[in-house]
Amino acid sequence: MDEKIGERFQRETQYDRRRMPAGSLDLDGKPPVYKDYPHARKVALPAFGTCGDMSLHEALLRRKSLRRFLDTPIPLENLSCLLWASGGVQRKEMGFSFRTAPSAGALYPLETYVVAARVSGLEKGVYHYRVQSHQLEEIALGDFSAEVAHAALSQDMCARASAVIIYAALFKRSVWKYRQRGYRYVYIEAGHMAQNLALASISLGLGCCHVGALFDNEINAIIGVDGSGESVVYMSVIGQTGMCV
Repeated sequence: MDEKIGERFQRETQYDRRRMPAGSLDLDGKPPVYKDYPHARKVALPAFGTCGDMSLHEALLRRKSLRRFLDTPIPLENLSCLLWASGGVQRKEMGFSFRTAPSAGALYPLETYVVAARVSGLEKGVYHYRVQSHQLEEIALGDFSAEVAHAALSQDMCARASAVIIYAALFKRSVWKYRQRGYRYVYIEAGHMAQNLALASISLGLGCCHVGALFDNEINAIIGVDGSGESVVYMSVIGQTGMCV
């Protein structure tokens, strides 16, 4: 039987004690850990106290995938909290900035984009999360909800959500150090970030659901990336559900 692409990926990215990668790192060729849109309009994200006041234990008990949302906008403060919780700067040590989600080698291959539909104080549009300054960078204004839903195999929750969070990978950041195994770490890290988002969402009284079924190149076109050097790997939808916490 012919080996399937998934089976080949798993096999060829394994570590084998007898065949470990050799060579040294090209320190001058290390990709930057931040992406900037220098000419984009910057949107300041408001400060927040805590991401809800729910205990971790209760958030774990309450966490579930919620797909039905109200038309009520979410506050920009909530979006600010969610972006920080999923992948914002948590601390600075020894001249390095570390984030809320772990990353192999602290290389942070994932970039976060927001398709905002119903966020108080934020125009509808596509934005990039500028991690280092906790800001949004405006990519395009307009209502892209229907396009995102269509690209997500017509999942209506993407059109009904207050915002869709898109995680896109700059693969070279991980591959620079870990070679082909770096691709594994990209997908693992997307899970770390999405789970942080889910727990913060429930703590804030918001609904959240993660999306892996999507037409990659259609989402890539919405956020304006090439699909090769950078490509979507995962998405999350968030919105008001009317639930009590």
